[in-house]
Amino acid sequence: MKRSYVGVILLCIVLFLNIVCTQKAVNAYYFEHYRTVIVYALLNGLLFPVAAWIYRRERDVK
Repeated sequence: MKRSYVGVILLCIVLFLNIVCTQKAVNAYYFEHYRTVIVYALLNGLLFPVAAWIYRRERDVK
């Protein structure tokens, strides 16, 4: 199971964007900007399967 640096870096970037979207959604909810909360929540929901796909692709590299 050898990992490529590109896959690890991509996974780190996607997971970092996940954290940023979560923080922005919480901040927008605090200030009652509900449309923005929905946008960030959808973005967060789209980023998670991307991270899972990158992880599975990197896990299967031999």
